[in-house]
Amino acid sequence: MMAGKLQFSLVSPEKELFSGEVDGVDVPGEEGDFGVLPNHAPVMTTIRMGAITIKDGSETRRMFLRGGFADVTLEGLIILAEEAVDLAGLDTAKIAQGLRNAEEDVRDAKTDEKRAAAQSRLDYARGLSEALNG
Repeated sequence: MMAGKLQFSLVSPEKELFSGEVDGVDVPGEEGDFGVLPNHAPVMTTIRMGAITIKDGSETRRMFLRGGFADVTLEGLIILAEEAVDLAGLDTAKIAQGLRNAEEDVRDAKTDEKRAAAQSRLDYARGLSEALNG
């Protein structure tokens, strides 16, 4: 590993989405946002729904996570995400329509079970929309 670089891996249940050396990663921790740089103290924490920012030189890449775990070790950072979406190239119109559909689903839900499922979709759509526009 090059000096001054952080080994970072982002894994979802489907596949490894990112693996490489970067300058740092900003993570939406359950207890608050935190940045991980090379030689960060070891820590394991849960991640809330939100965007991570991967920094490498002048390049930044943002990915939206539904949640998961971050494990910082002496070797680097591994994020095990429940679900991850690369924010680059997402269609803002489709995201906005998905948000409107989820809001309607919550209003139209007839049972607590359907309302809870619709609310979960709405929370996700809101989070994705905020990350995309933020």
